[in-house]
Amino acid sequence: MTRFFACGLLGIWCTMMTLSASAEPHMMQPRVPADKLAEARSLTSPFPDSPETVEKGKALYNGKGTCFTCHGKTGAGDGPVAGSLNPPPQNFQHHGFWRHRTEGEIFWVIKFGSPGTSMIGFGGVLTDEEIWAIIQYEQSFAGEHGRGRGMGPRHGMGGTGSGGAGCCADQDPKP
Repeated sequence: MTRFFACGLLGIWCTMMTLSASAEPHMMQPRVPADKLAEARSLTSPFPDSPETVEKGKALYNGKGTCFTCHGKTGAGDGPVAGSLNPPPQNFQHHGFWRHRTEGEIFWVIKFGSPGTSMIGFGGVLTDEEIWAIIQYEQSFAGEHGRGRGMGPRHGMGGTGSGGAGCCADQDPKP
C-alpha cells in the first residue's frame, strides 16, 4: 500500500513538472538555426571567469546592451516589455537554460538574434568582447548552475539525449 502511494505521488509530481515544462516550452529549444548550431557550439569565451568581467558585463547588460528591458534586472525574463513578447524572454535564473546550451550558442543568439522570437541581434551594437562579458554576467543569475565552460549538449548535458537523467530531471519549479 505504501509503495502504491509513493508511486502515485511520483506520478503526480512528474505530471506537474511536465505541465510546468509546457508553460515554458521555449526553455529547452535551441535558438540557433540548425545549420549554424555546430559553428555556434564551437565558440568559446576568450576571457577567464573574473569579477572584473562580470562587472563589465553587468554595466553592459543594464546599459548599452539594454538586456534588462526584456530579461529584467535579475535575469528572470520579467523586464518592462517582457509581457508583450511571445515567446517570453529567457529566464537566466533557471538552471535548465544553462544546462541545455553552450556559451557559444548564447553568444550566437546575442550577436545574430533568435529566429521566431523577439530577440534581435546586437552584433551591430556590441563588440564580441562586450557580448562575452554580458554572458559572464548572465551566468551569475543562475549561481553555480550558470557557471563553467562545461555546459550544453556538446558536453553530454542534455539536448540530444546524451547523458540525460530521466523523467523531469531538468525541470524544476520557478526559482
